[in-house]
Amino acid sequence: MVDKTLIECINGGGRVLLSGVEKIQLNDSVHPEGHIVTIYQQDIVPCALDLLTELVKYKMVTLLARGQSIPTAVAVANIVTENMMKGNSKILDIVVDSEEEKDRPLVSIIKITVLKTN
Repeated sequence: MVDKTLIECINGGGRVLLSGVEKIQLNDSVHPEGHIVTIYQQDIVPCALDLLTELVKYKMVTLLARGQSIPTAVAVANIVTENMMKGNSKILDIVVDSEEEKDRPLVSIIKITVLKTN
């Protein structure tokens, strides 16, 4: 188990845990919906660097965030598309939704799909 998980990448049921630049790969299968990165409340710049690394490997990455981690996901997507990869990437799609778990209040969800254009 990793003490400090920054990003959890989901690939077809398997998971890749990223901590800074280090990665612990548990399974490298392809998710049917593409590459999904779950964002938690964390520092924005290291998360943006991890997303940049994922965009080098995969042309399209979807950021998934829930609740209070939504501003982090939005900031990460903006930093990557407007600063780090300006002109070479774009936000393809944004989906805002909510989910309800048993005996818990509704939680907002955002999915931001970032596309590497070059």
